Amino acid sequence: MTVEVCVKGAVGAPDTLGDCPFSQRVLLTLEEKKVPYEMKLVDLSNKPEWFLKISPEGKVPVFNSGDGKWIADSDVITQVIEEKFPTPSLVTPPEYASVGSKIFPSFVKFLKSKDASDGSEKALLDELQALDEHLKAHGPYINGENVSATDLSLGPKLFHLQVALEHFKGWKIPENLTSVHAYTKALFSRESFVKTKPAKEHLIAGWAPKVNA
Repeated sequence: MTVEVCVKGAVGAPDTLGDCPFSQRVLLTLEEKKVPYEMKLVDLSNKPEWFLKISPEGKVPVFNSGDGKWIADSDVITQVIEEKFPTPSLVTPPEYASVGSKIFPSFVKFLKSKDASDGSEKALLDELQALDEHLKAHGPYINGENVSATDLSLGPKLFHLQVALEHFKGWKIPENLTSVHAYTKALFSRESFVKTKPAKEHLIAGWAPKVNA
């Protein structure tokens, strides 16, 4: 039985891997565990019938561990993968599981903000500062030497943050957050990440309608 995962095809190029950080999280988990899988790209602007049958809400990622049952939600999917393929373990200790969890919503708010004085930039900086302090104390990854589930969730979101904010706002993570810079460099250069990340132009195309709304 084949492990299958449906992920977003790129905006304007649906036969190419798209820019969904939640899809990438699932792909990273499979890659880090060396689980062979079949990837199905879905054109979310023109959802095929077969896809809507397995994902009635029309959302990606959806995952089938080989038993024919399709499951949605990257939190649930990564948990199932961990249970079914326990080695290497990617379990993050509960006390570290929420590290960095507010970075993505803070980034989205700042990215879409049209008002420089609305506090959204400071809110994002505060979250990045907190991550930097955690990594200084416990790094190089969230749980020390080894990559864990929280890194695989946070990594794609930080990649989106880096590419989209530089493109749309000319904004970069401040240089003084040295641990965050070392962390993104380490994560983004992992073989699993290089293999599963979207091309920058597809990421920008994915965000453009939301930014220009």
